[in-house]
Amino acid sequence: MTDEQTKSSKRSSWRELPILVAVAIVVTILVRQFVVQSFFIPSGSMEQTLQLDDRVMVNKLVYDFRAPARGEIIVFKNPASWPSLPDGDDLIKRVIGVPGDRVVCCDPQGRIEVNNHPLDEPYVYPGNRMAPEEFDITVPRGRLWVMGDHREASGDSLANYHSHGQDIAAATIPLDSVVGRAFVLFWPAGNATWLTVPETFDEVP
Repeated sequence: MTDEQTKSSKRSSWRELPILVAVAIVVTILVRQFVVQSFFIPSGSMEQTLQLDDRVMVNKLVYDFRAPARGEIIVFKNPASWPSLPDGDDLIKRVIGVPGDRVVCCDPQGRIEVNNHPLDEPYVYPGNRMAPEEFDITVPRGRLWVMGDHREASGDSLANYHSHGQDIAAATIPLDSVVGRAFVLFWPAGNATWLTVPETFDEVP
């Protein structure tokens, strides 16, 4: 190889570098916009499953192919009927009821029932009741009933149900407000874990 060829190759590599950087930036933006995105937890409403300042990865593509399922943890845009948020308009909660479900609190053991199936919820914050107040609702078409795991400190469907005079439409969230499914807790690294659906939801008819 001649000196001229070596110099030409180096110059060519330097000219290509800005193009490669630009492509990498575009790919990163597209992935973040349409596929996966990280979110931090701004409050204690999902304790003990998720702690304040934890970071989760959210699959933004999955619900383009199917609807959210019971037991999944989702990120969604704060509905207009809910109080405004000081830290942005994204919320994270667990799906308890999907369209058509009857969700009731509570059975004689204090458990929430979905379609007459009692939920065993060990992930609920220690010492909390499964629901701070009684309710009996049917989830409307195109909407979801969501609750935080820290039941007595969560601005969720139940809290908004009672604050809006038991208005089920104001309490539930529209399906089109869902950003995606939180599928992994990745930070802090020592607490990293998959966010799977609890087995109790498997038996809901």
